[in-house]
Amino acid sequence: MADQTHVLFVEDDDVIREATQLTLERDGFAVTAKPDGLSGLEAFRSDRPDIALLDVMVPGLDGVSLCRRIRDESTVPVIMLSARADAIDVVLGLEAGADDYVTKPFDGAVLVARIRAVLRRFERAGGAGAGQDDADGGPVLAFGELEIDTEGMEVRKAGQPVALTPTEMRLLLEFSAAPGTVLSRDKLLERVWEYGWGGDTRVVDVHVQRLRAKIGQDRIETVRGFGYKLKA
Repeated sequence: MADQTHVLFVEDDDVIREATQLTLERDGFAVTAKPDGLSGLEAFRSDRPDIALLDVMVPGLDGVSLCRRIRDESTVPVIMLSARADAIDVVLGLEAGADDYVTKPFDGAVLVARIRAVLRRFERAGGAGAGQDDADGGPVLAFGELEIDTEGMEVRKAGQPVALTPTEMRLLLEFSAAPGTVLSRDKLLERVWEYGWGGDTRVVDVHVQRLRAKIGQDRIETVRGFGYKLKA
C-alpha cells in the first residue's frame, strides 16, 4: 500500500528484530529493519521513514547517538527501546531528542499503540495549517517575546523562529491553552503522550527541560509537588 506508515527499526538481537518486524507488518506497517546504528543511519537518510524505533544498545553507532544524528536532520518521531528501565538510559535517550521510550521485553500490542500515539501527535502538531497561504490565518498567542501560531504551528521568540519537535509543540500547546494554570505531570502524560495509565513522569520532565532551552528557561515555571505552568 502506498500510504503505509514506514518504520525504521534498529535492533541487534536477531530474534527480537525479526519477531517485532513481523508484528509491525501484521499491523499494516512497512518496516525497514537494521542490525546496527550505522546501517540504520544510512537507511534513515535513503528511505526517509515516518518513524524510527531505536534500541539503545546497538553496535557501531549506539541508539542514543543515532537519535542525535536523526534529530540534527529531521523532526521525525523517535521511540527508544531499552532492556533496562535505568534512569540514565531513559534520560539520555529523551535528551537526545526521542519522543518516547519503551522498556524491553514489551508486548507487541503495547508497542503498536505507542507508535500510533506518537504518530497522531506528529500529525496534529505538523499537519494543522500546513499549506495555508493566508498570512493572517490562525490565532497567534503572545506571551512576552514568545509567539505561538496555533494554526500554522509555528513558534517565534523575539521574532526569530523556534524549531520544535512535534512532541515539544504539543506540550507547548497544552501549556498555552491554559496559561497560568498548573498542569500535573500525569495530566500532561495523558494529554500529550496519550497514556491512559500511569506513565513515567521523567518523559515529561525531560521534554519540559528541552522546551525551556528553546523558548526561555523562565517561561515555564515548576510548581513543586504539583507540576508546571506557563507564565502568562
